Amino acid sequence: MRLTSFTDYGLRMLMRMASAPERGYSTAELAQEFGLSRNHLSKIMQRLAQGGLVATRRGSGGGAVLAKPPRDIRLGTVIRILEEGQALVECFAPGGSDCSITGCCRLKARLRAAEALFLADLDRSTLADVALPRPMVVPA
Repeated sequence: MRLTSFTDYGLRMLMRMASAPERGYSTAELAQEFGLSRNHLSKIMQRLAQGGLVATRRGSGGGAVLAKPPRDIRLGTVIRILEEGQALVECFAPGGSDCSITGCCRLKARLRAAEALFLADLDRSTLADVALPRPMVVPA
């Protein structure tokens, strides 16, 4: 199974945020750390906020914070939120496809089962399990 870069960066952001869940992270800070445009990172952050995984605050002292403790955020849940709308294969997409073997295909059920097992395995781990080391604070 291949995850989108959107999900990859979303996981990295959450892993960083889990390293110090008490503090807020700015989009500029995270974009710089991961070499990502602020615009793209903002879209990922918006999806995470809509999914209830992060909360955002504007203004001085603002930024994004985890909406739940890292131990309460299951990796399978993160993947489901970030991969929403991304079909594993074309025939899983809403509206299906024009596949000529749809009526007799026996692969589709196996792929669905594999996808379910993949997510179930990730559900056994939490964000706390994969958090990055705490960022080093350099004295000013």
